[in-house]
Amino acid sequence: MSPEKDFDPSDRDGLIIQYTPLIKFIANRIAIRLPPHIDINDLISSGVLGLIDAIGKYDPSREAQFKTYAEFRIRGAMLDELRSMDWVPRSVRQRSNKIENALARLEQELGRPAEDDEVAESLGLEVGEFQDMVSRSAGMAILSLDEVIDYSGEGEGGRTILDTLSGLEDDDPQAKHAFEELKHLLAQAIDALPERERLVLSLYYHEEMSMKEIGQVMEVTESRVSQIHSKAVARIKGRLRIMVGEKQ
Repeated sequence: MSPEKDFDPSDRDGLIIQYTPLIKFIANRIAIRLPPHIDINDLISSGVLGLIDAIGKYDPSREAQFKTYAEFRIRGAMLDELRSMDWVPRSVRQRSNKIENALARLEQELGRPAEDDEVAESLGLEVGEFQDMVSRSAGMAILSLDEVIDYSGEGEGGRTILDTLSGLEDDDPQAKHAFEELKHLLAQAIDALPERERLVLSLYYHEEMSMKEIGQVMEVTESRVSQIHSKAVARIKGRLRIMVGEKQ
């Protein structure tokens, strides 16, 4: 493959100027789901560092376009910044884990995605209480790619989705195999989602629509879209944990 046009690693300042709108766009999308005390300028600064990292490590001979690679690096740098802040309270993390575990367990038992009333009952909650629990855990969805999916049951550690994707930097056949396996697992997990949840993910991530715009399309409130999105991410994470465990 010939080197990508318009990519000149020696013109770092020019590339930073060219991709600054992309950095701001990604930062704004992430900031929408964060508490107000998080300064978006911190995300933008970390995004610039991610872009600089991408410029230094991008290999034009690979199949990925620079814009695609840069988006991954920029977003990853912003998520690293958020993780270093430890901005998600322990209680929110615990709620999120309860939801993911309940969804995954019921899916195994039922052989299909669990309904809200079924999950609520398994958690000893009313349906409204469960839905409120999902809403209050919404912020965790933003870090979904940075969560461990390969638990050893012995404290922290294990493979994350981002770890697997990061392995693509190296000319390592094992990393490439792991990436292909992860793509297959993700596709399986997404295919198993209820139709409305797949639609929200598609509109949000592929069509790049805002939660408000998706709500207008689906004729539901913005908060309901956020809830559906969070539940979809929780299902995917729970299912990935199961599938990764089965392959070990």
